[in-house]
Amino acid sequence: MPRQIAVYVRVSSKRQDTRSQEPDLKRWIEAYADGQPVVWYRDKATGKNMHRPGWRKLEADIAAGKFAKLVIWRLDRLGRTASGLTALFDDLRARKVGLVSLRDGLNLETPSGRLMANVLASVAAYENEVRSERIVAGQQAARANGKRWGGSKPGKRKSVTAEQIAVIRRLRAEGMHVSAIARTVRVSRPTVYSALDVCQKSMSIKKVARRPSR
Repeated sequence: MPRQIAVYVRVSSKRQDTRSQEPDLKRWIEAYADGQPVVWYRDKATGKNMHRPGWRKLEADIAAGKFAKLVIWRLDRLGRTASGLTALFDDLRARKVGLVSLRDGLNLETPSGRLMANVLASVAAYENEVRSERIVAGQQAARANGKRWGGSKPGKRKSVTAEQIAVIRRLRAEGMHVSAIARTVRVSRPTVYSALDVCQKSMSIKKVARRPSR
């Protein structure tokens, strides 16, 4: 059986999709696959490590000798750690598997491509570290200015509509937990508790109003 071509695409979260990567990859296949079978692998996971379902399956198939070439849209789709990428490059070379990165213009089968691959791996790792540092610095600055995460300010309940309160009340009556109600209605748990408290108070007032006068 002839060795195949593997195509790997990855996005970082479930809200994203791979449509921006696929047109370039399909054009490359049409131009260069030359009739070789092509197998696609996909992941929706962070690039901070190599522990991803799609990648693990691809890695196992590479180890089994199924592929002659691995094609990606850009090098950071493989991962963002210099150590992980460098180890991958060495493994691919040892198994005689070529690596083509379309956006980087990289081909691991050439000396200049191998040099560029290691440089780009270091750059990807650097960008990831800088991005993480920016996030931490931004959070620290926000905290210094009094910004909080994980709920509304003390004494302040996020406003909810009458429709949301009705849904909260119905879901609670059906036995749903507060945390599940919060996710369903897309409000915080304190907001759910407050809305339920408003409902209970309203019901108590109605009961008092209905009592016959003596």
